[in-house]
Amino acid sequence: MADLLPYDDRDGVIWYNGSLMPWRDAKMHVLSHGLHYASCVFEGERAYDGRIFKAEEHTERLLESARALDFEIPYACETLVNASREVVAALGIGDGYVRPVAWRGAEMMGARGCGRMRKPANSSTKSPGRTGPSPNACPSSAASR
Repeated sequence: MADLLPYDDRDGVIWYNGSLMPWRDAKMHVLSHGLHYASCVFEGERAYDGRIFKAEEHTERLLESARALDFEIPYACETLVNASREVVAALGIGDGYVRPVAWRGAEMMGARGCGRMRKPANSSTKSPGRTGPSPNACPSSAASR
């Protein structure tokens, strides 16, 4: 199996907290609340021919998921949908996968997560060809020994 390109070492851009930034510069602190307490929400969206399938419905579900965890994403649905579209366009994605995600930050630690800053981000990757391996496929245990 060919070496897989790690997701933290790619060319391109990610929409992070309101603007596009270089892919490699998007970072999350190790003490982020979202990492320690799973206080994060995400959607998995498909793009076909550069258009995101049911973008508004996915984004409304993302916002509702955040409310269920008792945090508000500080952007309107329309802003987040436009961010997804901006990422797809900037990366030249025709058919691909879009991953909006939001989490509580590292401003404080504690199980309740009150007052944590929300960190919304959005990335996209091209779909592999039908004959290629999944970009998320783990190497077989025999190949990784």
